[in-house]
Amino acid sequence: MTEETIPQWIKGLSDEDWQFIKRLLLASGSLKDVANQYGISYPTVRIRLNRLIDKVKILDSKKPKTKFHQTVQFLVVEGKLELSVAKTLIKAFEENTK
Repeated sequence: MTEETIPQWIKGLSDEDWQFIKRLLLASGSLKDVANQYGISYPTVRIRLNRLIDKVKILDSKKPKTKFHQTVQFLVVEGKLELSVAKTLIKAFEENTK
C-alpha cells in the first residue's frame, strides 16, 4: 500500500486512536480485556470505541466539509464540545462565509 492509496479516514486517526485499535486487535476484540489493560471500566472502553467509530464515520464521509466543520465534529465526538454549542458555531461560521 502506498501513501496515495491509504484512505483518508486512516490518515486522520491519531496515535492514541491507533494504540487503542492495536490493543483491541491484540485482545481479539474483547472490550473487557482492553478495559483491564487500561485499568478502566468496560463502559469507559465502550464509550471510547463509540467515539472512535463516530470519528471514522466523519473521516470517511463523502460529504464535502471544511476543516472547521470536521474539527467541530471531532470535538463533539470526543465530548469536548456540547452539540448545541457546535450547531451554533457552525451556523455562525456558515453565515460569515456566504
